[in-house]
Parts: sequence; structure tokens; C-alpha cells
Amino acid sequence: MRARIDEIVFDCHDPAPLARFWAGILGGDPVDRGPGWSYVDPPEGIRIAFQRVPEGKTAKNRVHLDLDAGDLVAAADAAVLLGAVRQGGVVADEQGRFQVLLDPEGNEFCFVSPGDGAPAG
Repeated sequence: MRARIDEIVFDCHDPAPLARFWAGILGGDPVDRGPGWSYVDPPEGIRIAFQRVPEGKTAKNRVHLDLDAGDLVAAADAAVLLGAVRQGGVVADEQGRFQVLLDPEGNEFCFVSPGDGAPAG
């Protein structure tokens, strides 16, 4: 059997504003399917969806998105204007550079910039 990723779903407190934040990061139009479910279909990539859950986020994400937006610093600056929060500074290693940020509900994500042709993962 072989499966295909249909969408990535984030549990959250307030789906509609989170969909708008991520639409600002990834492009696409936010869609509110109901009070407890919103999503965005980025022009490039997989649907990102947000479902309301009663509990809050209490720990670091076990999975996060790595985003290559070209200019890592400019992308992080733009994300902050949309409501993201930086977590530390830009980190550089032999694979490239990355900046960890939190979305408005505290979900971690990274802007990445691969170095010397290395993959961004």
C-alpha cells in the first residue's frame, strides 16, 4: 500500500485567525468550513488545516514545517509582522541556516536556507 499526504492538520484554539496567518506565510486564500475548521491551500504545496480542540498546546511540537522562502531574514521579518515570534537567532551549520519561529498559537516552524547545495531538511 502507498498513501499520499492529503493535508497537514494543526490542533488549535481558534482556527480562522490561524488560517489567515498561514495564508499570509504560504499564499492562498483562507477558507472557514465552520467555526471549528479552517484551511488554506497554498499555491505550492499541501493543504494546511486547523481544527479546534479544547486543550491548549503544552509542549514542543514533535513535527514542524521547514519553509524555504529564499531570503530567510526577510521571510522571518515578514512573519513577525503577521504575528509570529522568533525563537532565538539564525542558526548556521554545515547544512545551511535556519530561524525558528512560533505561529500565533505557539506552533514551531522554521525558515530554512540550505548551504552549498545541501538539502533543506
